[in-house]
Amino acid sequence: MDPQQYLQQIDATNFEASALATFERQYAQIPVYRQYVDIIGKAQPKSIQEIPFLPISFFKSHSVVQHEKAIEQTFLSSGTTQQLRSQHHISDLNWYNASLTLGFERVFGPVSDYIFIALLPSYLENGDSSLIYMVDQLIQKSGSALSGYYLSKPEAVEAVYQKTLSTGKKPFVFGVSYALLDLAEAGIELPEAFILETGGMKGRRQELSKVALHQILQAGFGVTQILSEYGMTELLSQAYCLQAQTFVCPPWMQIRIRDAYDPFQEVLFGQKGGINVIDLANQNSCAFIQTDDLGRLTPQGFLLEGRLEASDIRGCNQLVD
Repeated sequence: MDPQQYLQQIDATNFEASALATFERQYAQIPVYRQYVDIIGKAQPKSIQEIPFLPISFFKSHSVVQHEKAIEQTFLSSGTTQQLRSQHHISDLNWYNASLTLGFERVFGPVSDYIFIALLPSYLENGDSSLIYMVDQLIQKSGSALSGYYLSKPEAVEAVYQKTLSTGKKPFVFGVSYALLDLAEAGIELPEAFILETGGMKGRRQELSKVALHQILQAGFGVTQILSEYGMTELLSQAYCLQAQTFVCPPWMQIRIRDAYDPFQEVLFGQKGGINVIDLANQNSCAFIQTDDLGRLTPQGFLLEGRLEASDIRGCNQLVD
C-alpha cells in the first residue's frame, strides 16, 4: 500500500476498522507480538478496546518487526552506553517520511514556508535518532540553505533568524530544552519564530515543570507560546501541543488511557492512567504500544501527567507539572 494515500484516508469513521485490520496482519506477521498476544490470550479482538498493546520495553529486548522484511534503518532511543536502548527497526522509511510530513503540514502548513533552526546537540551525539531523521527531512524539504543545525552559536541563530524574516519565510526552531534555555539566557530574542521544545534536560540542567520551562522561554524569546511534541523512537507519528499543554494527534494516531494497575482495562474518559498509543504509521513494526507515560484525555486532545513509577527516565518530552 502507498503510505501517503493510506494515512490520508484515515479518519474517525474508519479508524477502528483500520486498527483491527492492522492488528490482524501484525499478529500474523510480527513473531514477538504474536507470542505476547497468545500468552495473554487476546488473539481475537472484536473492538478497538480489545486490541492488546505491546509493552514498550519489548523494543529494548526483542526485534519488533515483520518477519522476512529487510531492515532499511534502525532508530535508537536516547541514553548512555550503560543503558539498554530501544531499537525501532524500519523496513520502509516511506512510512516515516509520509507521517512526519503530513503530520507537520496539517498543523503548520507547507514545510517549504519555513526555515528550520535545529538546536539538538544531545541527539546528534547519540546518533541514529528518529528525531534527527525527522528534522533532516524537514530541513531538506524546506529547500533553503539557511535551514540546518546551529550548536552553541547564539549569534548564528540570531543571524539566520533575521535572514529568514528578510526572505518572507517563517523561522521554526526545534530545540532540546536545555539548549533553548541556554539560547534564551544569551539574550537572543526571536519574537516571530515558531519555537518547539522537546527532549527534556538530558541531565544537563535541573528538570523543570513544562509550565515553568515554557514561561521562562516565552519571556526570554519574547514569544506568546512555546510549542511541544509527543513522539518517541518507537513511533513514526507525532502529536503536537500548541496551547494549554494539550497534545493533538493526527487522524491516524490515537491515545487510549489504561488503568495504571490493570494494563488490560481502560479508565473512564478524563481519568488519569497509563498511555497506550495506536500509531497506524507503524505498519511494519507494531502499531499498538503500551508506554510508560501517564496522561489523561480531554475533549481537545490529551495531557501528559508524568511517568509510571519504576519506569526508565527517557528523553521523549516527559516533563512533569
